[in-house]
Amino acid sequence: MRNPPLHRYATRPGLYFTDDGGADVVVRSETADQVWLCVLEPIDKPSAFFQDAIRLFADPNTSFIQQIHEFPVCTRILEHLYLRETIFRMTGPNYGLWYVHLPKAWDGMQYGYRVDGAWDPKHGVRFNPYKFLLDPYGKGIEGVMDLDPAAFSYECTVQDRKVIGSAYGSMSTIDSLGHVPVSVAIDDRDVHKHEGDPDHPHVPWRKTVIYEMHVKGFTANAPWLPEELRGTYAGLAHPITLAYLQNLGVTSIELLPIQAKQDELFLQEHGRKNYWGYSTLSYFSPEPSYATKAAQEKGATAVRQEVIDMVRALHEAGFEVIMDVVYNHTCEGGIEGPTVCWRGLDDLAYYRHQKSNAGRLEDTTGCGNTFDFTNTHVVTFAIDSLRYWAKRISIDGFRFDLGVTLARLNGEFTQHHPFLYALRSDLLLGNLKLIMEPWDLGNLGWRTGQFGIPFAEWNDRFRDTTRTFWLEDVDGSMDYGRTSLQEMATRLCGSADLFATDPGRGATASINFVSCHDGFTLTDLTRYRNKHNEANGEHNNDGSSVNHSANFGIEGVTKEPEIIAAREQAAMNLTGTMMLSLGTPMMLAGDEFRNTQDGNNNAYCQDNNLTWMNWDWLYSPHKTREMRRLETVSRLVSLRKSLDLYHHEDFFTRLTQIGLFKPSNRVKWFLPDGSSPQERDWFDLSTRSFTMRLLSNTEVDVCIVVNGVAENREFHLPDDSKWVPKWCSAEINGLWPGQNGHIVADQDYEDISVWMQHVQNANETVRRLAEEAQAKAATAGSVAAGAMESGVTTADTTAALSEADAVSTTEFPAVHRNKNHETTGGTTIDDANQTSRVIDALNEVSAAVAKAMSDDDAESIDTEDSANTNATADAPTADQRNDSKRNVWTMPALSITLMKQVQA
Repeated sequence: MRNPPLHRYATRPGLYFTDDGGADVVVRSETADQVWLCVLEPIDKPSAFFQDAIRLFADPNTSFIQQIHEFPVCTRILEHLYLRETIFRMTGPNYGLWYVHLPKAWDGMQYGYRVDGAWDPKHGVRFNPYKFLLDPYGKGIEGVMDLDPAAFSYECTVQDRKVIGSAYGSMSTIDSLGHVPVSVAIDDRDVHKHEGDPDHPHVPWRKTVIYEMHVKGFTANAPWLPEELRGTYAGLAHPITLAYLQNLGVTSIELLPIQAKQDELFLQEHGRKNYWGYSTLSYFSPEPSYATKAAQEKGATAVRQEVIDMVRALHEAGFEVIMDVVYNHTCEGGIEGPTVCWRGLDDLAYYRHQKSNAGRLEDTTGCGNTFDFTNTHVVTFAIDSLRYWAKRISIDGFRFDLGVTLARLNGEFTQHHPFLYALRSDLLLGNLKLIMEPWDLGNLGWRTGQFGIPFAEWNDRFRDTTRTFWLEDVDGSMDYGRTSLQEMATRLCGSADLFATDPGRGATASINFVSCHDGFTLTDLTRYRNKHNEANGEHNNDGSSVNHSANFGIEGVTKEPEIIAAREQAAMNLTGTMMLSLGTPMMLAGDEFRNTQDGNNNAYCQDNNLTWMNWDWLYSPHKTREMRRLETVSRLVSLRKSLDLYHHEDFFTRLTQIGLFKPSNRVKWFLPDGSSPQERDWFDLSTRSFTMRLLSNTEVDVCIVVNGVAENREFHLPDDSKWVPKWCSAEINGLWPGQNGHIVADQDYEDISVWMQHVQNANETVRRLAEEAQAKAATAGSVAAGAMESGVTTADTTAALSEADAVSTTEFPAVHRNKNHETTGGTTIDDANQTSRVIDALNEVSAAVAKAMSDDDAESIDTEDSANTNATADAPTADQRNDSKRNVWTMPALSITLMKQVQA
């Protein structure tokens, strides 16, 4: 199809290749005096513009900026960069747009802009033609910014990596070219480019399970990948990576930002990196550093193609791809930050400025600047970018960082914002998955549930309620919890109090999560009561101090089997609540195998092994705790996907105006004795055990049984049916609901891992380490078994068993902090009374766990030797408990269980 004439693009900036071998170029700058397009070529090759360009030479009496005003097209040689810069004067402004037609253009062409105008920083005007600017619509990007005075529009110096100067001072006259990234043109006119693309999975919201991951972090240490694919888009597309994700059972992969990024000035001054990527440099270009070295060397087109190939591979494997996007602020930061694009093009138009002081920027993001979404052209820019990723890259949905900032008019949030209407009404975007982070740092910034159809939103109330119920209330010192039955039931039923805002808006709008990139991992939620962000270099002042986490008596890692058991079960309680609640569950990558960040809850600047997934456990010759958790989580995901009870968007129940549940034909509630809760029970904080029965006309019912107290407890399930347990959080510790007053210990664990035999590329070093681990574990197991045979008590064998655990699970001696915040070693308990309470709460499992938790010697321990275990010799077998006609089941302490109705 022929490209329409230039005037057809009068409202759309960008670079458009034309059939004459050139390109039409349009850029927006509403208040500039003059704009130039600059094309870069190597000086050892003939110029494409030799016939048209006037050569400029150094003139001590005239700056090159004064010279380029004289000629429509001119060129200069930059020997120190080995580049030729050809400068085209653009025509405009026409409704804020500037135009030029390039006689020649090619795929991979490097280019940018220079903009001249007033220099009046006190009034928010900062034009500086000495600064080489990116194309906001550029599809490719190359190069990085140097921490150099040239990158700043004001006069400054850099001493010891610290920028010294005033943003209100004189204009810098240092040319920034060579110190900043450049845009790269990509010719994607090929009409056959989407031939052979796989169909989009189009997973319905009601069947969606989201998996949030970082492209680099997920694959950087992946042992199944060859070195050149680790940490790359191609590594994520590798068949074994895809097979792992399929085995886990998730449906939609949510990627942390993959749009091109640049480290904030603060991080550059301190020599650190923005690992997460929430510092966008280009909204149309993918981040080059996540591409393979081969693709980076070939250029921006190859980098983009690797991204396209990754998305295709994920689609072929059945996964949706959701992008985390950051349109609330840019990498330029506050007024003291560098000038790489928007600040130099039109500071007043792109950024929100304080009403009382136009020289300062509004900041509702905590990142120094805020895009002005009251400007129609900023809204258009964001929509164009999203459409590009959806149409050209085939992205299936977007998660909007700090979404409230995108919906502020005159500083206040409104769900009627033009940007939200533009997303809703767009024929392409309106049919994708659109997820909002419903808060920002501005006035009245917490807006969970208020975005309306068709947006889903992260549900922080679900996160905090679930953490409080299973962590703070268990690990605390209060006689009662802080979470009522009413609150827990509301979250389990889809959070209708938050999301039943519009007719037709359903529970799937609630993105239920307990951990995400921003905060503790699931494992760290159960290991650390306090954040440990010292490595970030901000004196542990960054990151949230309110985490609703618990350490179960010891801050950090430990060898104590009782503490390990408590933590593992708590982690499964959190995961079980998330997966068994109505709404859309979202997992954090690595939570399924005990990934840890050593207590860092704001690891945005840690591009290292702290944040990269540790996959060593895959090659253990025995089944590690990581593998057991993976299997437990995977089975839970599969169970959820198999139940049509969750495959709808209605709420299970809603609340009356006085805060009580309306009667519902979808759900019934029972207390442990089988009675229905009375009004007082819904708000009684001591009511921590209940059964939730989900009713179905087309399939069998299920019961979600929550035992939130520190003892095994009998539950009278509905007597109109026979019930069988399908999943229990206590199974992570080898325990299972039973009858006749007993908890059943599972003796059927398969101890041998198949990964070492079947995962590709297990090199000799990995195999040797695995064999050494096996030998050490066997030795520790023999010591433990021998001690038990000689009559030594369970307590005496704990050290040997814990050593075996340490071999296979990377649980090491804890590091503790006393009241003076001094670091000490050993296993000192922060609060003896609290720890005693926790251990007493788990006395039903601790003795069995002290033996069964040894991953490498599970089969050598005879559970009948333990006097403390509830799995006695006369406990019913699995067949006996399934055949029992009684409906009284004993649930393990502090557990959540899925019981399924047995059809007659």
